[in-house]
This record gives sequence, structure tokens and C-alpha cells, in this order.
Amino acid sequence: MSTTAQHQNLNVEMLTEEEEGEVSKSWNLMKKNAGEWGLKFFLKIFEIAPSAQKMFPFLRDTKVPLEQNAKLKAHAKSVFVMTCEAAVELRKSGEVVMRESSVKKLGAVHLKYGVVDEHFEVTKYALLETIKEAVGGGGESMWTPEMKKAWSVAYDHVVAAIKTHMK
Repeated sequence: MSTTAQHQNLNVEMLTEEEEGEVSKSWNLMKKNAGEWGLKFFLKIFEIAPSAQKMFPFLRDTKVPLEQNAKLKAHAKSVFVMTCEAAVELRKSGEVVMRESSVKKLGAVHLKYGVVDEHFEVTKYALLETIKEAVGGGGESMWTPEMKKAWSVAYDHVVAAIKTHMK
């Protein structure tokens, strides 16, 4: 039976023990290539929503291809690692915990750059597609409906925590 966490009137299901296992298992597989998967994650976002590139100041006045942009690579890895590690720790801590920056700062930054619900939805889709690709390579895929649900629930928690501070 799953429980619900409250984030400023946003009801978000808690991860079950099984879902936590799915998230941990897949993150352990992706962790060693987090930079590569982080970049693929952002490239998927920009493929779905090219206008999102304008939200990143370091991408505005550059001719460097996205795949070779050092600032994008660093940012993408940081966001991917932070999101995945927050997902892994979620059940244990009962809340979204992030190391590199506070959730409060993330809320302020997302508000400043005009991030809206549709952006979070595109990002969620891109994250799920990236994880599906990461765990599906080399033979038998680990990707299951249960793993998809687990990552969806975890991502919803991260977004709910960020939205709490978007004011």
C-alpha cells in the first residue's frame, strides 16, 4: 500500500519498497556513465522542445554543437545525478534530499527562467525515455511497467519539492 506525501497541496504517491528497488537497481546500472546519460537526457528535452534551449544562458550565444558543449555536459550530468540520487534516497529519507544545491535554490532558479508545468512534463518524458534506453541496452531489458511507475513517482516528488519553492 503506498502512502502520499504533501508538497504545497500537491499529492504525490510515496514509493513502495518494490519501486525503491527498481529505482536503485536502474540507477546502479546508469551511475558509471551518468555524464553520457545526462547529456542524452538533455538532448531528448531539446529534441522534444527546441525552444527550451533559450532557457539556458550558457546556450544562447554559442555556435558549439550541443553534443560538444562543455557547459551543457556539466549541467546535464549534475541534473541527472541529482535527480537520480534524490529518487534513490526518497523512501529512506521520506523527502527529496539533494546535495549539490538546495531545493529552495532550485525553486528560485526554475521560477526565474519561467519554467512551467509543461516543461516539467517534457522533462519527465525525456527522463523516462533516457532511463528506458539506459537499462534496455545489451540484451534483456530491465525496463518494465513497474520501473516506469517507480521513476514517475520519484520524479513527481522531485518536481513537487521544486514547485514548493517556486514563489
